[in-house]
Amino acid sequence: MKTTMNSSVIKKFLESRIQNRQDNYVHPPYELEQQLLDAVSLANQKKAEETLKKINQLDRAILATHPVRSRKNALIALCTLFTRAIIKGGVYPEVAFEVSDANIIEIEKLQDIEALEQFEYAMLYHFLQTLEEQKHTNNYSPPVKLAITYIYDNILNELTLDTISHNVYVHPNYLSFRFKKEVGSSITDFINNKRLEESKYFLVHTNTTISDIALLFKFCNQSYYTSLFKEYTGMTPREFRKVKQQI
Repeated sequence: MKTTMNSSVIKKFLESRIQNRQDNYVHPPYELEQQLLDAVSLANQKKAEETLKKINQLDRAILATHPVRSRKNALIALCTLFTRAIIKGGVYPEVAFEVSDANIIEIEKLQDIEALEQFEYAMLYHFLQTLEEQKHTNNYSPPVKLAITYIYDNILNELTLDTISHNVYVHPNYLSFRFKKEVGSSITDFINNKRLEESKYFLVHTNTTISDIALLFKFCNQSYYTSLFKEYTGMTPREFRKVKQQI
């Protein structure tokens, strides 16, 4: 069955194409875009920076009637490409999508072209850093890698050494020894740090109470969560929320 598209949608599409051609705005050449994605997937920061600068020297296509919205749309598209690139580079998909979501949220918060232009490079570095961290993880032994994956996948559930070791098929004492030796921290400290990092999302982007966030991430109470958070970030959760929501 043939679908009839709204004529106004077609009209806007054609007008946009005409406007782009009249203003000589173009999408980045495929070759440059591919060079950028290859550089990101290989964690080649220098090459990625150079290629992104070349792309930014070109005029940009109009992706919305408002310049800020157009720039946001372009960054979100780039964010999606970066996400695929780091997955290709070896990052766990769920981790890559978490990074993507966080960056898109930040993009939507920005309200001027200059800030968006600056954020483009911050976003690039965020993806590259994630890939570098993942590459480091790839050097771990199979039990430790499996343990880290299990922790990531179950960060909102109860996590104990016995539970994790059972799911990665090794003795708790062996896993504890290997984890400490390879990662440099105990499993408990690793879990707490991961939970603290993940809890930042709820502090910045939701109105969830601090006590509820503490319970969500399985901290025994708000005081313990606050104490660990301050040790980890130098601020209490309340202070962190206030600072980040003012940005």
